[in-house]
Amino acid sequence: MKMSTFATIMPVWNAIQSRFLNTVKQLTNDELALQMDDTSIGYMLRHNAEVEYMFATWFFNKPMPEDLVIHTHRGATRSKETFTKLEELVSFLEASQAWLIEGMSELPESEWNEMKKCPIGDSTPLEAVGRLMYHTGIHAGQISYIKKQHAAKQV
Repeated sequence: MKMSTFATIMPVWNAIQSRFLNTVKQLTNDELALQMDDTSIGYMLRHNAEVEYMFATWFFNKPMPEDLVIHTHRGATRSKETFTKLEELVSFLEASQAWLIEGMSELPESEWNEMKKCPIGDSTPLEAVGRLMYHTGIHAGQISYIKKQHAAKQV
């Protein structure tokens, strides 16, 4: 019996996302303000969750929650927002994960490889999952780099 696309990708998805979330939970409120150029760790975390909501809409037919406000889509240099409350960011990340996974689980098997037009360029939902994994990995690396740079300055 052939596994569904959703069932096939979920173990990899969960491994990456749970590792990222565990790393986030070890941060402190003070570390959320640490920056690289114009982007803080807290901003990256908010951005990561917002992108998951956007992808749920663009690729998985799951409209964004009505009360969701997107703060980070225009880039760090254009935003005056700060995100320095770890508990709120963790909750927001967990909610975006649940929202996206629900959208992925409801996508008919026949649509996983259909090209979809969206603001970031055409992709299939399957390709979009890969892009999200890559996106999370980039931000995980940036967070690690920022923390190491800050620690080096403290010595």
